[in-house]
Amino acid sequence: MDRRTDRTRRRLLAAALAAGAALGTRALPALAAAGTAASGPAARSRLILLGTAGGPTPKALRAAPANAVVVGDAVYVVDCGNGVARQMALAGLSLGAIGDVFITHHHSDHNADYGNLLWLAWAADLRHPVDAWGPPPLKRMTRRFLQLNDTDIRTRIADEGRPPLAPLIRPHELRHGGVVMRDDRVKVTAALVEHPPMTPAFAYRFDCPDRSIVFSGDTRPSAALVELARGADVLVHEVMYLPALERLIASEAQAARLRQHLLDSHTTTEQVGRLATQAGVKTLVLTHFVPGGDATLTDEVWREAVAPYFKGELVIGRDLMEL
Repeated sequence: MDRRTDRTRRRLLAAALAAGAALGTRALPALAAAGTAASGPAARSRLILLGTAGGPTPKALRAAPANAVVVGDAVYVVDCGNGVARQMALAGLSLGAIGDVFITHHHSDHNADYGNLLWLAWAADLRHPVDAWGPPPLKRMTRRFLQLNDTDIRTRIADEGRPPLAPLIRPHELRHGGVVMRDDRVKVTAALVEHPPMTPAFAYRFDCPDRSIVFSGDTRPSAALVELARGADVLVHEVMYLPALERLIASEAQAARLRQHLLDSHTTTEQVGRLATQAGVKTLVLTHFVPGGDATLTDEVWREAVAPYFKGELVIGRDLMEL
């Protein structure tokens, strides 16, 4: 199936899923099944950790949160932290191959380069529509990003003969869990997770031809995430190391408030190990490290803090790591 045919089918499917939302969640499985009517042969999936730091400020040791799932010739991006386009280039991924973009929530370390990624992809070789999925106000953010960069966009259309950018970005706002998107390569299911005060915030599960990959997004321990990750081959989960927490926030003017936010909204090393065990996942991949800029927190420190609570394969994530 060529990309144009695939995109046409996906537009029809997106419309069907939207209609299913109006009919109620019971209609979704049947509507989603239409997306696999012309499924091609199984393809090996690639998981690439583009950025593994946590928090809004740039880190010398790790890039901002972003991930890629690659199946066949399509790249699916999960979160768009600062510098995601360059991380894709370093990983050898074509910006023009982006199929869909998924935003877990609207903290800046997860969405700062949402618009920039697609704008830069368009300046490279993106010529097909990209569907973007995430919480509100994704549509308004997209419109305002295009307005902000209207001068450059109009100039490049006139001067370089590029197609209009706006029709190539199709934002879809999510408010509930369930099947989000399904094409010939993957089925993507969302679950509402708990990351106060950000509501809604989502985790995503990718069921690929060869395995299942779950991204936690930012969350405290969540029963909905346990169910989403049940029996998954890979769980990519945020993690926080409590013994280093005081060192992290020592210079903050509002240290007490930040400490409480971190404790209320994120997952500790012990908690992530227990959650992965409860969900029965095969491989746990740690990412979104908090602290993410502390050189004293070696891989072995993270491993020793999680391993007592999870007996499966444990991977300490690194930028540009491929699994």
